[in-house]
Amino acid sequence: MANLKKLLAASAGGLLAVASLPAWAGWSDINMPRGVTVLSHEIYGMHMIMLWICTAIAVLTFGAMIFAIFKFRKSKGAVADTSMLHSTKLEIAWTIVPVFILVGMAIPSVERLIDIEDTTGSQLTIKATGYQWFWQYDYIDSGVSFYSRLAESSNEARQLGSGEDPSKIPHYLRDVDHPMVIPTGVKVRLLLTANDVIHSWWVPDFGMKRDAIPGFINEMWIKVDADKPGTYRGQCAELCGRGHGFMPIVVVAKPKAEFDAWLAQQKAAQQAAEKAATTAAVDSGAAQAVKLAKAG
Repeated sequence: MANLKKLLAASAGGLLAVASLPAWAGWSDINMPRGVTVLSHEIYGMHMIMLWICTAIAVLTFGAMIFAIFKFRKSKGAVADTSMLHSTKLEIAWTIVPVFILVGMAIPSVERLIDIEDTTGSQLTIKATGYQWFWQYDYIDSGVSFYSRLAESSNEARQLGSGEDPSKIPHYLRDVDHPMVIPTGVKVRLLLTANDVIHSWWVPDFGMKRDAIPGFINEMWIKVDADKPGTYRGQCAELCGRGHGFMPIVVVAKPKAEFDAWLAQQKAAQQAAEKAATTAAVDSGAAQAVKLAKAG
C-alpha cells in the first residue's frame, strides 16, 4: 500500500509539474482557446474542470494498473487469488462513486447550456444570412444591411493562373470586403439563417458555432470583453459547395462609442444611396414618359 501511495504521488506530482511549466508553449496550441467573450470564458472554464477531473481519474486508474502489473507479476512469484471472486462492497463502490462524479459534472454543464441559450437582455440584434458563398448582415433595429464577401485580393490570388503569390496576401482567404461590426461590452443577439443550403457561422475566439439553415432561424449571443476590441476571424464550418473555402467570417469589435459612430455613418450612407436610386428611377421614368409622349 505504501508503494502504491508513492507511485500515485509521483505520478500526480509529475503531471502538476508539467502543467505548471510556463515555458511549455505547445499547451496553448493544443488546448481549447480561452476566447474573448463571456460565453467563451464559461466554456473554457468548464473544459478545464472536466479535463482535470478526467486527468485525476486517469492517474488513479492507470497508476493502480501499472502498480499491479509490476508489483504482482509472475516473474516475482505472484499467484492469482481465486478465493475472492466477488465483492458486493466493491461492486457498490465502483457504481456509486462514478454516479456522483457524473452528477457533479452534469450540474455545471447544464447551467452553461442554459446560459448559451439565454438571449434575454440583448441590446443589439443582427441577422446573418448565408449564401453560396458569402454572408449578408442586417442590423435589425437600424435598417443597415450589407453583403460580406471574400476580399478581392484573396479572390484574385486564388484563381488558377493568376500569377499572384498567396503567401504575400495579408490574411489570405480569411479577409472580407465588409466585416461585421459589433460593440464591445454589449450583448449582441445573432439570428442565423440561409438562403440556399446549410451553412455554419463560426468564430473560434467567440467559443460558439451555429448552423444557418434555410427556412429556419437559429440564434446565439455574443458579448465581447470591453477590454478586447479587435478583429476576429472565422469561417463557414459546414461543407456547402465548391466555394465553401471562400466564405470567411470577419468580425470587428469596437468600443461602444466608435460602434455608434460607425452605425450612424453606415445608416446615413445607405439612406443616401437609397435616395439616389429613387431619384434616378423617377428621372428615368419621367424621361421615358416624355419619350413616349413625343412618339405619340
